[in-house]
Amino acid sequence: MPVRSLPFPSTPPAMPRLNPLLHIVLHQPDIPQNAGNIGRTCVAIGAKLWFIRPLGFVLDDRHLRRAGMDYWEHLDWQAVENLAEIRAVLPDARIWCVENVGQRTIWQADFRRGDLLLFGSETRGLPQSLLDEFSATTLHLPMRSEVRSLNLASTVNTVAYEAVRQFGGLIG
Repeated sequence: MPVRSLPFPSTPPAMPRLNPLLHIVLHQPDIPQNAGNIGRTCVAIGAKLWFIRPLGFVLDDRHLRRAGMDYWEHLDWQAVENLAEIRAVLPDARIWCVENVGQRTIWQADFRRGDLLLFGSETRGLPQSLLDEFSATTLHLPMRSEVRSLNLASTVNTVAYEAVRQFGGLIG
């Protein structure tokens, strides 16, 4: 039986999906496999994925296909130059940063539908300017001192599902 190739849109959907459950924002991500896994989580829970450039990888058909992202056509995503572009579109969204320096754990947050979860790159984290601006809403995942950090995709998955748990689960 021949293998059917699926179309892999390398541009965001022309018609964004309405009312995403959450907005997952990756600030200058480096690793395409993490972006792929995070995209899968977004499809699973109905979140929109935002990329803040520059990216450490290429979002094109060949690279998406190679990463096995056969769900990409179902992903609501957009790439922008900076956080200000997202804030212009979502002026009322609450922004939660997730970084090791957060003063509160993710379990101390009060997540709501439509919140924006902001994650830094795998190698640099979030810029200090954003951590300063959002210090009151910067969260961390507690972990033992033997571990410096968790994989970005694992962290996004954990925080996103905690948010969904808090406001009552997934919607169709």
